[in-house]
Amino acid sequence: MTRFAIWLGKNADAFIALVLAIVVAVISIGLKIPNENQVINSAILAVIGLLASSILRDRGRRIPVEAEVRDTLRASSATLDGLSERLEHIERFESVISDTKRALDETAVVRVISGAQVGQVLAEARRDTDRWFFKGGTGTYIRARTLPECVAAARRERRTLLFRLEILDPTNVGVCEAYARHRRSVSDEPDGTGEQWTTERTRKEAYATILAACWHKQRFGMLDIDMGLSQTMTTLRYDLSKSWVVVTRDDPRGEALVIAADKFYYGWYSAELQISLDQARRVPIEQARLAPLDDEPTVEEARKLFEVLGIELARGYTDRDIAEIIRKALRAKDPFE
Repeated sequence: MTRFAIWLGKNADAFIALVLAIVVAVISIGLKIPNENQVINSAILAVIGLLASSILRDRGRRIPVEAEVRDTLRASSATLDGLSERLEHIERFESVISDTKRALDETAVVRVISGAQVGQVLAEARRDTDRWFFKGGTGTYIRARTLPECVAAARRERRTLLFRLEILDPTNVGVCEAYARHRRSVSDEPDGTGEQWTTERTRKEAYATILAACWHKQRFGMLDIDMGLSQTMTTLRYDLSKSWVVVTRDDPRGEALVIAADKFYYGWYSAELQISLDQARRVPIEQARLAPLDDEPTVEEARKLFEVLGIELARGYTDRDIAEIIRKALRAKDPFE
């Protein structure tokens, strides 16, 4: 009953109009009532009045609702403006977080490995690579492992191989002496090859790398090799393959840095090595075809090679010295063993 009373209070005008409509309908079907026409007219007027009252009441209710909606929209607009500013702050914060994460990721891939792991990492870098950039001292490890193994793999797979080498200029006695002095300052004991570092050894090692590059080029036509002779020494060695950059020191027992190819540091090192090579004295290896080398080059062939390359051998070099350079070129010892 209470629910009906509440409902009737809310819908009284519509209920009265409905009752009047029913009364008029009853009269219209033939119920005899005195002053029938007057009753019908009065009922119609009452229904119209109730409808007008209902319309006015709805409009009265709608006005504060519309005002409330406008106020709500204004408040929402202000809230959205504040939210937009907060979103801008969040976007900037997310950008800072993204940059920080990237920097941490880049730092994480610059791995530090022990000297005992260097040989294994370089072996992984040689696997399936189609390029090799090197900058360092005399290129002993290049002759012993990198160049012959990369050439052998490229020959098996019948693909091209790109080599870029920068070593000390053997005709620059001053830089060779500085390098030998540095190596002795690190350790005065023989290195992995069993030899001590002297100015003469430094020069012969560099001459041997030049000879080895020409020898491999003559035997594998798809080897694209470029070589530069540096007038300054470096205490670091850079080896860049398709997948890694490996940065080592002259001491094989020291730690090394390893950087993956999908990180921007790799691109930095690649550009640095190329620019450094462009500034070095170039070895015209394409001229080596004018001085063919046998599988076991003779002393005369080696002398002729350096002559057509325009690289002067040290004065006083005997046939024995040239034979030693040939041995170092084709049968170099691995300094990491």
